[in-house]
Amino acid sequence: MQTSPVSTDVQRYAKTIEVSKRIRWDIDRDVIRGREFDLSHKFLPDGLSLVDELPFLSPSEQRFLSQVQGRTYANMFGLVERFIGAKMLEVSRDHWLGDQTALEAIIRFTDEELKHQELFRRIERLVGASMPAGYRFDVAPNDVASFVLGKCTWAVLALTCHIELFSQAHYRASIAAAEDLSGLFKDVFLFHWKEESQHAIIDELEWAREDAKLASDAVRDAAVDDLIALVGGVDGILHAQANSDAAYFLSVSGMASDDSRASEVNATVLKAYRWQYIVSGVMEPRFQKVLGSLVSAAQMQRIQAALAPLAYAVPARAEAASMMTH
Repeated sequence: MQTSPVSTDVQRYAKTIEVSKRIRWDIDRDVIRGREFDLSHKFLPDGLSLVDELPFLSPSEQRFLSQVQGRTYANMFGLVERFIGAKMLEVSRDHWLGDQTALEAIIRFTDEELKHQELFRRIERLVGASMPAGYRFDVAPNDVASFVLGKCTWAVLALTCHIELFSQAHYRASIAAAEDLSGLFKDVFLFHWKEESQHAIIDELEWAREDAKLASDAVRDAAVDDLIALVGGVDGILHAQANSDAAYFLSVSGMASDDSRASEVNATVLKAYRWQYIVSGVMEPRFQKVLGSLVSAAQMQRIQAALAPLAYAVPARAEAASMMTH
């Protein structure tokens, strides 16, 4: 007998609950374990940081730039999890008097997102105690959340699914395999990945459920417009933070007065951030499959046209550029 879509969804929600209970971890006991960050190791691998595309940097300068980017990487996840948790609490309303398995799955999801926010606040304090003064991350989580949550639920769930799928792809294909990274940094994203793997399943289920509510092509067109606006908003944040991080790196490394090298550092950090937070997720096959199943060919063309100016932001190294396609 063929299983109905509804019962299949219940089974998928139930599986996320089972896994959530089994892998549950604690920030101090399992992740930090009394450790501090060892600055003799990189934080992000070259396939994400793109530091190897700046051949004039010494090994120690490459390591420091990877640490600057890694610090921002952790802060960016803490930032987006503010609006992700809020949106998932909002969509849970549809299950309050309905499917209690789905409700429990989403409540666990939001509880874990709150824990992740605390984890990344702790990581920022630990990194800040070790790295030179002058780093800034001035993006206000509540301001970003207000902007994002002002868009339609379909678009917010699309962005959320994109984020949680690229976070998994980064860990599996790049961070986990790197041998020269900080052990604490790797553990942060190992444990983060374990829970995000379940969150992405819920994202897909809720995104498809929201898509089924769209009443017409015009409504879906408006949802696509909102998604494009959200990507533009993310890119604006990346521009500002890339400028800030490049300035911090150039100041600490003593390169700020070298206009030629400063320009290359600025451009490469922006390229790395566009790769990390936008392009790698768009290239992720699972995201492409889900998005393609929910939009028309014309709507997909509009999305691709909006992303076209970012298409250059792919690592020069072939193995890094292909990591999201396997």
